Amino acid sequence: MRYQNIHKATFLARPNRFIARVLLEGEELTVHVKNTGRCRELLVPGCTVYLEKSNNPARKTAFDLVAVEKIVGHDDLGAPARLINMDSQAPNKLFGEWAKAGHFVPGLSLLRPETAWGRSRFDFYWEAGERAGAEPVRKGFVEVKGCTLEEDGWTYFPDAPTERGVKHLEELIRAREEGYEAAVFFVIQMAGAQGFSPNDRTHPAFGEALRRADAAGVDVLAYGCDVAPGEVYITKKVPIKLG
Repeated sequence: MRYQNIHKATFLARPNRFIARVLLEGEELTVHVKNTGRCRELLVPGCTVYLEKSNNPARKTAFDLVAVEKIVGHDDLGAPARLINMDSQAPNKLFGEWAKAGHFVPGLSLLRPETAWGRSRFDFYWEAGERAGAEPVRKGFVEVKGCTLEEDGWTYFPDAPTERGVKHLEELIRAREEGYEAAVFFVIQMAGAQGFSPNDRTHPAFGEALRRADAAGVDVLAYGCDVAPGEVYITKKVPIKLG
């Protein structure tokens, strides 16, 4: 997944969850933040951020904040930084690209986003292995979650309580009970993650629901990304520790 017209800036403040104040080439600007999560550990005054300039002249804000450099370690002089993509729209796009490239299930014949099923709406519905004159051999649903919270190389979801996320897991369990394959796919929007766990400190109910889903046969998957200021790609599977 690629961005266009990327600019490097300095983060100043976040008046609300939708906008931020940044310093770009000596000018203080208001920009749109493409992530409504808290991100308090990422958006620290003085940190380096990356902006994508919109090609829509009618927009109130000309730039979207899509990535941030998180300082790793405690040395103020030359401490390494971890580049984190924080675009909340990116994970679904990344999973779609990755799955269509043949990395999710063999013989994928259909990948449909935003699919209603009963009273549920899943991020993706898929089919694979069609046989002439017969129903598809495999069919299933996927919920995709973006993960930006990292501590000492380990990553966690969510960074804030999410009743919606719990509901998604319960719906996946129900779909699994109805005979569909089901998966929750965590896109870790950074490179170098050592592992992934549910954030039981912030939302224990989500962790409990994730463990119930795993026990019910829902696939729990986590994959890291290679991230650059202007692009991000899913790369390798990350170890998961649920308990």
